[in-house]
Amino acid sequence: MCGICGIYFLDRRPVSTAIVEKMSEQLKLRGPDGEGVWVDGSVGLGHKRLAIVDLTPSGRQPMSNKSGDIVITYNGELYNHPSLRVELEAAGYQYHSRSDTETIIHAYEEWGIKCLDHFNGMFAFALWDKRSSTLFLARDRFGVKPLYYYSDGRKFIFSSEIKAILAVPEVERSVNYHALNEYFTFQNVLTDLTLFDGVKILPAGHYLTVNAFSGQVSRPQMYWDFNFSSPIKIDFDEAVEEVYRLFNQAVARQLMSDVPIASYLSGGMDSGSITAVARKHLGRIMTFTGGFDLSSATGMELGFDERTEAENLSNLLKTEHYEMVLHAGDMEHIMPELIWHLEDLRVGQCYPNYYIARLASKFSKVVLSGAGGDELFAGYPWRYYLGINSDNADEYFRNYYNFWQRLIPDEDKVLLFQDSTYRQIVDHSTFDVFCEVIKQADLSLQTSADRLNASLYFELKTFLHGLLVVEDKVSMSHSLESRVPFLDNDLVDFACSISPIYKLRDIDRVNKHLDENDVAKYHYSDSPTGNGKLVLRKAMARLVPDDVTQRVKQGFSAPDASWFRGESIDYVNRLLNNRHTRIYEYLNHAYVSNKIMEHSTGKSNNRLFIWSLLSFEWWLRKFFD
Repeated sequence: MCGICGIYFLDRRPVSTAIVEKMSEQLKLRGPDGEGVWVDGSVGLGHKRLAIVDLTPSGRQPMSNKSGDIVITYNGELYNHPSLRVELEAAGYQYHSRSDTETIIHAYEEWGIKCLDHFNGMFAFALWDKRSSTLFLARDRFGVKPLYYYSDGRKFIFSSEIKAILAVPEVERSVNYHALNEYFTFQNVLTDLTLFDGVKILPAGHYLTVNAFSGQVSRPQMYWDFNFSSPIKIDFDEAVEEVYRLFNQAVARQLMSDVPIASYLSGGMDSGSITAVARKHLGRIMTFTGGFDLSSATGMELGFDERTEAENLSNLLKTEHYEMVLHAGDMEHIMPELIWHLEDLRVGQCYPNYYIARLASKFSKVVLSGAGGDELFAGYPWRYYLGINSDNADEYFRNYYNFWQRLIPDEDKVLLFQDSTYRQIVDHSTFDVFCEVIKQADLSLQTSADRLNASLYFELKTFLHGLLVVEDKVSMSHSLESRVPFLDNDLVDFACSISPIYKLRDIDRVNKHLDENDVAKYHYSDSPTGNGKLVLRKAMARLVPDDVTQRVKQGFSAPDASWFRGESIDYVNRLLNNRHTRIYEYLNHAYVSNKIMEHSTGKSNNRLFIWSLLSFEWWLRKFFD
């Protein structure tokens, strides 16, 4: 895992080594084990190395082929690198390292852009092909590794992190209002925009090219997408067997490393199953979990500490286990540092993840994560029931959209935003943005099964993508590589192809509305085993005890609803109600104050909105002051 960056002057100006080094320096935490810069005329590539596979100097980047006409800067891991290497060596390619970076070079030489169809892994790379004077950028299928870019007609700049792009003096900073609108609707950005105007993220499963002869930057091209429209005929027990086989294969693949591998362990089924398989292969593994001081928590948040469950699993699996406890003041302490590393604001409270990644990084350079299991196997039933029992497609779009307005409903935007901001976003329909994502799934939406698949597609493309972007930032800020075994090509393809009734019980059930702010949403079960992830629960029963597979879902979240009413409310008021507060250049102070008061008095639960306000405030201070 590494950090990559580069610049291509489309007006043919020469690139200086100094500017690439300046960009690369912004990525130093992503790669403390080595660095490299390559410059040739109007093209420059930079790299910061976190050495995981092939720790020798032969794995350094940027790396070129033997003739020097192909050069790459690459971030990620190809888990099928060993089998691809055998295939490419049989085709006559000679290797000079054990690095998977070299596999990407030879795969490109053999198959061109179609090489992407052969990769099973997480990656973001930029490859310069001197033969055609083309810069080729690509991102993995699921978006585990981020890749940002900026283009203004005279220059094209890219990087693993936005701050490296901002290091180029010619790049001006301003807020993208459409992205701001999406963020305060979904607590996410569903398009390829970021809050930095002019900076975009290359969508997952896409590539783009920049050609010197034409000076054109291509539109991002999709090379892969989740496919729910090609169901296979298989009975439930057969599906269980195949999920079990593919899961074991996926975890084993992702153990490829020349450094020790650790795992997060929450006490739940997903991380527990991953740890169980890894333990069988590695013999011994370190695990990490986080808990919370619940002395001031109330209601359902009193059940948010999973340390006991994690300890029980650790005892069963015989792992070397470490844990930490978070308190209300820990958020306040870490926010400026966290937002600097996040830079691309998405999804909810992530400071607990930041602390746990810091803990894991003291012992290991690689950690396994359970991300993706919920989105693939329907782990959020309270969400799906709200949309799938609609009478038609139009009703489904509206019902599901109403749920996904996590922060502010459309009718309140005129009250939330300052007039000058509202004029910039009034014609940007977040409902249209939402619908366009789901329409890409190409499903009829005429049945409950179709609508469930559409919901899973939406969450894989948006919610999971946001989680992955955040996970990359919080882990790499501690020079820690995070791997996600659920996001294996074969496992994902199979999960998308099986009947949705193997994932969710009672798909024709009508469910009452549940607010994402409401912590009770985590306890959706009407039965001991819950309603979601049916086939996965049955398959994982061979790996972890029944009390783990049958537990109701518990999210990894701090008791912020309670803390924002108690120990943290003074911090919220100090930050958001003083003369230095920046958010009121864009937001209406009266509306924000009312929402904070509603929460602090217990009238409503606005914990997600308050977190987003704090994040936006610190984002403005860190990047615009």
